[in-house]
Amino acid sequence: MMGVLETQEMHSPALEGNPLGDPARRALTVYLPPGYAAGTRRYPAVYFLNAYSGSGRTWTNFSPFSLSVPERLDALIAAGSVPPFIGVFPDGWTSLGGSQWVNSDAIGRYRDFLAKDVLGFVDRTYRTLPKALSRAVVGHSSGGYGALVMGRYHPDLFSHLSAQSPDAYFEYCYLPDLPKTASALLKAGGVDAWYSAFVQRSRETKARGEDFSIISALAMAAAYSPKKGEPLNLELPFDTQTGRLRPEVWNRWLVHDPVRFVPKFIDAFRKMKTVFIDCGTRDEFNLRWGVRMIAEDFKNGGVEVTHEEFEDGHTGVNYRFERSLAVIGQRLVLD
Repeated sequence: MMGVLETQEMHSPALEGNPLGDPARRALTVYLPPGYAAGTRRYPAVYFLNAYSGSGRTWTNFSPFSLSVPERLDALIAAGSVPPFIGVFPDGWTSLGGSQWVNSDAIGRYRDFLAKDVLGFVDRTYRTLPKALSRAVVGHSSGGYGALVMGRYHPDLFSHLSAQSPDAYFEYCYLPDLPKTASALLKAGGVDAWYSAFVQRSRETKARGEDFSIISALAMAAAYSPKKGEPLNLELPFDTQTGRLRPEVWNRWLVHDPVRFVPKFIDAFRKMKTVFIDCGTRDEFNLRWGVRMIAEDFKNGGVEVTHEEFEDGHTGVNYRFERSLAVIGQRLVLD
């Protein structure tokens, strides 16, 4: 690469004392464009939010016969397709696999972690242009969901967002996994028993293929329906004995669905200078339809949106960042 990747350690006051006991000290991966060390100019910054089950370091993983996202953005800058910018890869990992980048009484304050602690650290440490017009937030899957969360709450911090295959229309993307979760919890004897066994087998050997649906459902419950005093401080949207959906809890999830909150917070999204959303036509989590609904809501609300579909599924689609960064790069303020 012509640019440089470096790793810093930062302390997050927002994550101190989080319910899962996850570390408040986090690694932060940063991409610095060519010429950064030798110059004095300031740069825009693009924040990359990891997907569920990932971390900040996931972005730099070796990808056989392909390129990592930092390698792709380095090539885009070298080709002149996007202006030089600083890439920031914060660590959103939790003991449940992810945070959805929200503040939760069951997980911790990960929205504050990004919006306050990471942004503050980056602006103090690097030569950024510390203003919303020069900042973008992007992500895929749960990271794309997090980008929408930032647009909802923090248009004063980010003027550009890209949500690629974001979790949306929860009836299609989450409901199919709830019966599987109910069966696993019933067999194990409850949330605590299942989670303890899951952690043990994951460390001693490896997780089972079917474990992903269950741990993901627990993570979503922790994000959307936290409840102190319950196992893992979360409330499930179904009865553990019968599997019957609990409308009062499920409705708490739906409040967090972008299909619901985008229209409600459309004024915040109107402040954005760039909104890019996409999804694969063969997305295995049925996210294509939620993304289409969001695109319609943006358009009906007067938000200029770039909405694209591509012929692929949900995973292995990091190449799509070349497209979203090209759109965002045209609009980043460079001074």
